[in-house]
Amino acid sequence: MPNPFRGALSRAPLLRDRRFLILLALGFSAGVPLPLTAFTLRQWFSESGVSLTAIGLTALIGLAYAFKFLWAPVLDHAAPPAFRWLGRRRGWLASIQPVLAAAILGLGFTDPVNAAQVTVMVAVLVAFLSASQDIVVDAYRIEVLEESNQGYGLACYIWGYRAALLAANAGALTIAEFAGWTAAFAYCAALVGIGFAAVMFGPEPEAPPVVVLPWARRLKLAVVDPFVDFMGRRYWVAILAFVALFKLGEALAGIMTAPFYRSLGFSRLEIAAVGSVFGLFMTLGGALAGGWVVARLGTARALIYTGILQMLSNLMYVALAQTGYSMPMLWLQVGVENFTDGLADAAFVTYLSALTSRSFTATQYALLSSLAAVPLRTLGAGSGWLAEGLGWSWFFGLTTLAALPAMVIMLFLLKHLPPPAQPVVQPARDLTG
Repeated sequence: MPNPFRGALSRAPLLRDRRFLILLALGFSAGVPLPLTAFTLRQWFSESGVSLTAIGLTALIGLAYAFKFLWAPVLDHAAPPAFRWLGRRRGWLASIQPVLAAAILGLGFTDPVNAAQVTVMVAVLVAFLSASQDIVVDAYRIEVLEESNQGYGLACYIWGYRAALLAANAGALTIAEFAGWTAAFAYCAALVGIGFAAVMFGPEPEAPPVVVLPWARRLKLAVVDPFVDFMGRRYWVAILAFVALFKLGEALAGIMTAPFYRSLGFSRLEIAAVGSVFGLFMTLGGALAGGWVVARLGTARALIYTGILQMLSNLMYVALAQTGYSMPMLWLQVGVENFTDGLADAAFVTYLSALTSRSFTATQYALLSSLAAVPLRTLGAGSGWLAEGLGWSWFFGLTTLAALPAMVIMLFLLKHLPPPAQPVVQPARDLTG
């Protein structure tokens, strides 16, 4: 009788390969800056008395994450400015990370009460450096491992990334409670050192053969050809509209979460425990359940059901706004919201993967996933203005309705461009990063 555990046991030594520990540490370093330009920053702003309209505009800070593919060719082909003895990939990481840590540290010394513009400018620098680090880490992860080990490497990266979200979100809020915001940002700056240590001790991937091509030819192969291929298919405008609008309701609501919780009287520690720690585990649970739902129902039906649940889950914000300060209702709202988001993400990423051409899979998927983050960084900037004008209950009711256009487009696409019977599996990445 065959032993079902034999394959897993035979691969167990891979877990002792230092490359996986390196990727775990690099994933951690990549995850640290994200909350510092999003939820954690907005919590700081809301405590500083910054208006909701201004807090909403902080969504624009993260545009670097949505458009990082624009300067990726520079990091891919140019020599690093320092640490060249480490090689191309590690040299770029070692050049970026100290500057990133310094920018995070500097962010903690700004004053959002008297000079919010300076705080925002430094946060923009943090986001740019963080997005640049992501570009190099992704390339390093792919190049340092054999094809058969890519799954293990991605898993290590994701768990490191998720651990960093806890450390830089719940951890920063906890430190801010006892030692102030400057100490919290100094702590997060120090966390980037984990990635720097990994760079020092990690192996440098073997450089692929260099094929010298003119920049115009490189641009055509990397960007123009995938776009032309995508625009040659049926209903490509509808596809782009669906991808851009699917997370719109979630984006509008998510940007206002920190000031909303504070307005109801929840403390930093309560937000850290429920919103950050419990919320993260519910998102992971939802993603796991979403994978099961996709396999069980198929991509099309899973996308419909999970999309409806994601849309309706925003009504939990309305319920919390009507209830006011209530820890049981906070637990319920965070649990429902994050679990349904994880469910919908699993189906959405699977459908996105099915939309890409096999000839340009990586580029088209990167462009589509970047497009999915654009509403968060652009339309989401008006969320504070809407919340101020409408009040919390009407605002979150509007975020629920904001998901309807995407649902209509989705039904049209599923009818005319149904996904494959067997779902295309692609590891889920944070589409808002």
